[in-house]
Amino acid sequence: MKKILISIVAALGFVAGAHASGGGIALDKAPVKTNDLVSLQNGAKLFVNYCLNCHSAAFMRFNRLKDIGLTDQQIKDNLLFTTEKVGETMKAAIDPKQAKDWFGANPPDLTVIARSRAGAGGSGADYLYTYLRTYYPDETKATGWNNLVFPSVGMPHVLWELQGKREPQYESREEHGHEVHVFKGWKQITPGTMTPAQYDQAIGDLVNYLQWMGEPAQNTRVRVGVWVLLFLSVLTLFAWRLNAAFWKDVK
Repeated sequence: MKKILISIVAALGFVAGAHASGGGIALDKAPVKTNDLVSLQNGAKLFVNYCLNCHSAAFMRFNRLKDIGLTDQQIKDNLLFTTEKVGETMKAAIDPKQAKDWFGANPPDLTVIARSRAGAGGSGADYLYTYLRTYYPDETKATGWNNLVFPSVGMPHVLWELQGKREPQYESREEHGHEVHVFKGWKQITPGTMTPAQYDQAIGDLVNYLQWMGEPAQNTRVRVGVWVLLFLSVLTLFAWRLNAAFWKDVK
């Protein structure tokens, strides 16, 4: 029960953080590449294991993951934890009625979360990528965690075992006659199961998947658009030459 409660708090905090202001640090550029199938597959695995416990993706069906190179059998064997049919939508593992009774609201849907933050000092993917990598322990907070992108965040660091514990490092500077503390980097307190580079890559894969999930047809749309432009270019050339042939004898 305690684990479920922590997961719910994390879920609610995740979306609250995703809709908060960009905080006081610059957003890192997310390594989004929605045609990288290996990255998308790993991101889907992370999403199902760490996000789908509390959040739904009501506009995404499991069988849509075939678009990123997975077979029905792979989806059934590795990703179906909240339903038994690959044609079902991605539902949260928690009972929505229980979530509402406990917290007064259901954890919001994450289908288009990466698109909802676009324009806030960077893309929505940039925000999520930075947000999920800037947690640090803070004993003054109820969850024991804080975040540089979203100060006083209500969501605990649910991925801390992967990343380990880090604390931000600051340097003092004088600006306009006042001393200010400027963030300059991180100090690793305890190691995680992943190296810093591996963790950054994992978060990049997760954010890449969230970006793709917001518009699964985007790559197809781009490919079709390129072919349409090529077709129109060739058609224009033929039309121009045909027009010249029709009017060549007209004085």
